[in-house]
This record gives sequence, C-alpha cells and structure tokens, in this order.
Amino acid sequence: MIYTRGRYALRVMIDLAEQNPEKYIPLEEIAMRQGISKKYLEAVLKVLVQHELLKGTRGKGGGYKLTRKPAEYTVGEILELADEGSLSIVPCLQGENTCERKSQCLTLPIWEEFNEITREFFFKITLEDVLKKSAKK
Repeated sequence: MIYTRGRYALRVMIDLAEQNPEKYIPLEEIAMRQGISKKYLEAVLKVLVQHELLKGTRGKGGGYKLTRKPAEYTVGEILELADEGSLSIVPCLQGENTCERKSQCLTLPIWEEFNEITREFFFKITLEDVLKKSAKK
C-alpha cells in the first residue's frame, strides 16, 4: 500500500533530482517547496538516508542530495523503502502475512496478478522519466 510517507518520499526525491547534483539542499528549502512540515520531512529523509537513497550532512552548507543519478532510482524502489513494505494492495500479499484462507481463496489469484502489474509499473519508471514527463507539460 502507498502511504503518505511513500508519496512524500517520492516528492522529495523528485525535488532533489531537479536540483544541482553536487550541492546539498537544506531541509528548510525542501520543506518549503513541497509544503511538508519540517518535522515530518525529517522522518521521511531519515528513512531515505538509512536506505542510502540520499546522503545527508549537518552544519553550514548541509542538507541532502541524491546518492545516484535520477535514472538509477525507480519509483517502486522509493515507495517500498519509504513505506518499509511492499506495494501490495491487500494485506494477504504483504510480507510474511499468511491468511488461514489462502488455500481456498478464490480471489487470491486476482490480487496476485494485480500486485504483479503494479510492481512492474512502478519499478519501470525512474526519477529521470518523471522529470522528462513533467518537462513536456
């Protein structure tokens, strides 16, 4: 499932992809551009740094920047790491969740197929793709 933290993480990653890749961007600037509270944004950024999607530094000239080129990040990777779970639409396909009805569930194949379509969709789109699409508007 895609939660607020995942959507915000994606917005932040796109924001940073639009900036100078050599420069650290201050938290305050990101928060202002994205309309996200600094406190909530800190939590989102912490997860992205822990998963090495971003590099962060403190002090004068500090902030955050991407660790890779925009073409090397997928939307699916960002959403899953930020939300710390799968993109599965139903709980029975998330992690180690085992449903007692799994063996006789007639709807499970539908959810599995939808899950695969969703994963393929999000994991084929890169940050660079998102930037290119927005530039065409």
